[in-house]
Amino acid sequence: MNFAASNFSFFTLFLKADFVVKFVIIILIAASIYSWAIIIEKYKLFKKINGSSSIFEEQFWSSKSADSLYKKLEGYNEDPMANVFKAGMDFMIKNKSRSASNQERVLQALSGSIDKEMEVVEKKLTFLATVGSTAPFIGLFGTVWGIMNSFQSIAISKNTSLAIVAPGIAEALFATALGLLAAIPAVVAYNKFTSDSRKYSTRLENFSQSFISIT
Repeated sequence: MNFAASNFSFFTLFLKADFVVKFVIIILIAASIYSWAIIIEKYKLFKKINGSSSIFEEQFWSSKSADSLYKKLEGYNEDPMANVFKAGMDFMIKNKSRSASNQERVLQALSGSIDKEMEVVEKKLTFLATVGSTAPFIGLFGTVWGIMNSFQSIAISKNTSLAIVAPGIAEALFATALGLLAAIPAVVAYNKFTSDSRKYSTRLENFSQSFISIT
């Protein structure tokens, strides 16, 4: 039996779907679009901060003194590593003591600054994790609901012809496909950016240790 291709187009399936399936489809499309916006944003962010931190490290090790570099960075706040350095210098300027206890307090100030910077870096990553874990189940809900509607169509029409059930099953399976389409990129991106975040956090921690050792 032949079916017109237009009967299975995206818009046709969406328009013929009932309210619940339409709502599921809209949620999944919105989640997918926002996930991709986050993915692009985080890709640009990690590329930017890795580059700017490399430049800052070169400036740090080539500077005559930490004080001279600190003065150059006045008003500059675009690089997390530079911000960690400034936080440490701010604390040291206020506390002139060179005792071991003071160095421990400087390290605490640096750790606090690292945590603050990483909060910005990791912002919105939990949304990717949420989409990755929930989107397949949301799609599955739409699928179950669509199949239930198909069975109702069979019961009402008392006709088991494929022409009766095919549209409902198609829209049901389409919801599952959208769920996977939203979830898979979100999971892959979350794992990648989480790994990048750990590496960058370690980089900041190593820098803070180096900073303490030469001050």
